[in-house]
Amino acid sequence: MTLRFLVIAFAILTGSAGRSAESNHDAAAQADEPPKLKFSDFPRRPRPLIELGDKFLSEGNLRKGFTLPTGAVWTPNLWVYGNFRSAVQSFDSGAAPRSSEWVNRLDLFGNLELSPTERVVIGIRPFDHKGDFTGFNFEPATRRGFEENFNATSFQPRTLFFEGEFGEIFPGLDDGDRLSLDYGISVGRQPLRLQDGLLLDDDALDLLAFTRNAILPRGGSHLRVSTLFGWNEVDRGNNAEEQGSYLLGLDSFLDLKRSTIEWDLLYVLSRNQSDGFYAGLGAIQRLGKLNTTFRVAQSVAIEQENARVGTGTLLFSEFSYTPSHTHDIAYLNGFWGINEFTSAGRDPFAGGPLGRAGLTFAAVGLGRYGSPLNNRAANTAGGALGYQLFLGERRRRQVVAEIGVVTSTNGDANAAQAVAARYQQAFGRRTVLVLDAFGALREDSRESYGGRLEFLIKF
Repeated sequence: MTLRFLVIAFAILTGSAGRSAESNHDAAAQADEPPKLKFSDFPRRPRPLIELGDKFLSEGNLRKGFTLPTGAVWTPNLWVYGNFRSAVQSFDSGAAPRSSEWVNRLDLFGNLELSPTERVVIGIRPFDHKGDFTGFNFEPATRRGFEENFNATSFQPRTLFFEGEFGEIFPGLDDGDRLSLDYGISVGRQPLRLQDGLLLDDDALDLLAFTRNAILPRGGSHLRVSTLFGWNEVDRGNNAEEQGSYLLGLDSFLDLKRSTIEWDLLYVLSRNQSDGFYAGLGAIQRLGKLNTTFRVAQSVAIEQENARVGTGTLLFSEFSYTPSHTHDIAYLNGFWGINEFTSAGRDPFAGGPLGRAGLTFAAVGLGRYGSPLNNRAANTAGGALGYQLFLGERRRRQVVAEIGVVTSTNGDANAAQAVAARYQQAFGRRTVLVLDAFGALREDSRESYGGRLEFLIKF
């Protein structure tokens, strides 16, 4: 009886071990196979307003294109998309009558993709014109009433440019890719932003740019060098267009193992004795959960200093950190403007170069709602300390709270402190609700405050 029991027990154990080994072998084999994508887990793609040709971010076969005499294969696709912003807002600067308004802005773009590297982009802004927006003015009483800025000139393109790559347009010149003809070209009315907007921030500049791509430097992974020539729509450092001025420049980008280096050289030719030379150098570091950015920008008035151009230096730094086990961001930004620094160019809605510092310095780009603190960089120092909190499992809500300070470095009584908060909530797949509020204490005027409610629709 005992022997029979031992035999049965041995058979059970060896059978289990065999099945266990077999299951382990199957699991190991399955681990070597890549997991299959489950498209059911993916969110629905954001379909543009108009799609002609291949679908944007969709799966399936691509259409057959046509071959140009140059050898390039083009498969045209047209996608129309944009943003609509509508806001009710009130702003009291403490030095001027309070402004209260309902304003609207529509940015509508058409993207004609000819190939993955060539495209034509056109954009219009039919609801605003030269700083005035379509909507209703509540305050001051002298401006009360509906304001319309929708007319024939509203459909003149604010964006219209072509960009492509020489080697892809003329592939027959280098069948084996031995000559490395990676030269990009961009021509037309287009946005240009240098040094995170400190040196230049213009959304509609008539520009010709040639870019040398895919340079592999020793010790780095990528080097890009662009030459720039702007011949029209050149907005100067006072956020106003200067007729007859030209922009010449060099924009460079180097990606290293732990840092990204950007440097720029610009010269603006003026008919109003306002020539200016500009230079910028920036370094961006990614150190685990800590990110740092350091920038220095220089402006030199060649002929005379005025509102368009001045001589000065701007030092700017950014620190941000993601606390453990969160997706939140804590940040500290600081600046020091030495003498009369001015940007090479700023469009009418960009505000001053210090808008990058945070909520208390940023321009909203909609209506007459200004920045809580002065965002000009001449003879000033200060910074902003803030925290961005993401809420919900899908993080479709966020709250930003910030404290900002600014003071004069030449004895002027324009020191100020401000607190600001922003709440954002996503609805559906295209709509975002934005709530802003701030309060500021100013040395040279009474207290300042403001608030706004904005609906942002992406389509």
